[in-house]
Amino acid sequence: MRRLLPLVVLLALATGGCFHSFNVRDYSTSADLYRAGMERYRRGKYNDAATAFERLTLDLPTRDSLLPLAHWYLGHARLKRQERLLAAQSFIRLAETLPDDSLADDALLASGRAYEGLWKRPSLDPQYGLLAQTQFRLLIAAYPQSTYVDTASAELKHLDEWFAKKDYETGLYYRRRKAYDSAIMFFKDVVKNFPETETAREAMLRMVEIYRLPVLGYTEDAREVCDALRAAYPTHPSVLATCKVNPADSTGAPPARRP
Repeated sequence: MRRLLPLVVLLALATGGCFHSFNVRDYSTSADLYRAGMERYRRGKYNDAATAFERLTLDLPTRDSLLPLAHWYLGHARLKRQERLLAAQSFIRLAETLPDDSLADDALLASGRAYEGLWKRPSLDPQYGLLAQTQFRLLIAAYPQSTYVDTASAELKHLDEWFAKKDYETGLYYRRRKAYDSAIMFFKDVVKNFPETETAREAMLRMVEIYRLPVLGYTEDAREVCDALRAAYPTHPSVLATCKVNPADSTGAPPARRP
């Protein structure tokens, strides 16, 4: 062991000598620090890259051409570290402080997507979905000539589908519990607030099914919803199957209607 000890010490010293922690004070100019940050970013050293770019966002004057790039790569370094909330904030800061920069609309799109990635399922709290929606709408309003307008519009449609699914799933929950009035209320909200979504069609179909329940027997309400479904989705198989002529409607008895 005494013979091996000097060798172990030498190896430890050699390893320690090769290790060099990243320190922003090692770079005398902002340009040097930016180059170092980019070098770390390309090598996948996202902690070091984020440290470099964050320092640059604090030190660089507003008119420095490196400032928007520092914000941009700080956001992306944070995304690589799965820090979506911090990444969104970095992109927003770029758009807010440098709205005339060519990266401003890119940053709004990136911030929206960062927030969107934090909303994991429609059934969860939609807070991040709402924040994403705000960013996409801001992009469309502030930069109507942006090449990202169509992309932002598509993202908004995707979010609408998730918002609709959240209310739809709540409606299904109440239906399972036989709280039919509450279920119908949520299904109606889906149709009213998100009429262009596929979920709106499903909500209307569920409304028809509830209205036709023997315990309710709201056949006139069911007929009205079916008329709307046939007008909006004349060839959809589910609509054709659900809204075929109901024998109960042709019995000659006055139709029941919700009070």
